[in-house]
Amino acid sequence: MQTLRGTKDILPDEIVFWQYIQNTASKLLTLANYHEIRTPIIESTSLFKRSIGNGTDIVNKEMYSFTDQGSRNITLRPEGTASIARSFINNNLYQDNTVKRLWYLGPMFRYERPQNGRQRQFHQLGIECIGSLNPMADVEVIRIATNILNHLNFFDYTIEINSIGTSNEREKYKEKLVKYLATYINDLDNHSRNKLITNPLKILDSKDIKTQEILYYGPSLHDCLEISSKKHFQEVCDYLECLKIKYTVNNKLVRGLDYYNYTAFEIKAKNLGTQDTICGGGRYDSLIKQLGGPNVPSVGWAIGIERLLLIIKDKNRVESLKPKVYIISEGKKASKKILEIIPLLEKNDISCNLDLNNNNLQKQLKKASKMGAKVCIILCDYEIQNNCITIKTLKNGLQEQVDISEINTLVNKIISKA
Repeated sequence: MQTLRGTKDILPDEIVFWQYIQNTASKLLTLANYHEIRTPIIESTSLFKRSIGNGTDIVNKEMYSFTDQGSRNITLRPEGTASIARSFINNNLYQDNTVKRLWYLGPMFRYERPQNGRQRQFHQLGIECIGSLNPMADVEVIRIATNILNHLNFFDYTIEINSIGTSNEREKYKEKLVKYLATYINDLDNHSRNKLITNPLKILDSKDIKTQEILYYGPSLHDCLEISSKKHFQEVCDYLECLKIKYTVNNKLVRGLDYYNYTAFEIKAKNLGTQDTICGGGRYDSLIKQLGGPNVPSVGWAIGIERLLLIIKDKNRVESLKPKVYIISEGKKASKKILEIIPLLEKNDISCNLDLNNNNLQKQLKKASKMGAKVCIILCDYEIQNNCITIKTLKNGLQEQVDISEINTLVNKIISKA
């Protein structure tokens, strides 16, 4: 049996990198007063239709949706923000009127063509700052993203930002854009022609050279922004400059989800080719109200873990955890005594591996060295006959015997050697 297309086993030698990312992110997010939240993998299909938008590729083509045995329309979550917003409302997290800083890490699901760094089951690390209109909140989440990347020893990236205004401002821009592009409809790529009806703003993302040339001379979203949108965006830029965070204004940058407004941004790796976005996010001030909650402004981002792994694996030395102690025993009496020692080692945070293969002593010692253990505990026929336990230091081959009744002495010696 093979894994389904677009899914992947994460093996122990890879999981150490996942743990490294999670531990690094958790530490930095805790320092920034963000708190972890975990939402269900399955949600009501209507949640994503209402939040992401019916005109998006995610809703129209990519969602894993089904009807369960209770005739409910269920979807495997394709992204994290909508679930966080739903949880914020369901659990009345708005009642104390404080800013909620939340983070999550988990699997998402989209039916897309599998590609390097993106599977149909993929994983995202995301944060949401809920409850502030202040442009400093936009900058805070961008700063945290760069902080995490920098601590993962990744610096070769660019930050692109844009203001996509309010929904009303975007509607004005869409009208101008559609009117302009209609005169070039025969010159647009097929994908863009289809988007002209369903989601015109996504044409700005087109990788087709001819389409980009047409867009270059087209109307600008910036020209449709009103004073409040421009002021918010300028303050974001000012704060980024204050923090000496380098960025580029990309007037063609839009996000693929309908709920964004004002600030949109992406962090792109310089060496990943066309699929180079490793972090994307922005402000979504109307989403929570749209889903039936109070009018609470928010901003956040998500990082694709698989794509991030492509970058950081070569930049960070992360080793699999090796047992400090390798335990070799032989016979029932020896095994019972060993079972008394293992809890004492664990109590003192000493990792250990109990050999279960019943090989001869030399083979087990070789296996202990290969596994990277520092110390061997040996309890075989000789030790049973002499009422002792042998401690062997693998680095120099030195060994000593400790009386089998002196368990505490044995543990202390192991601690000093391990």
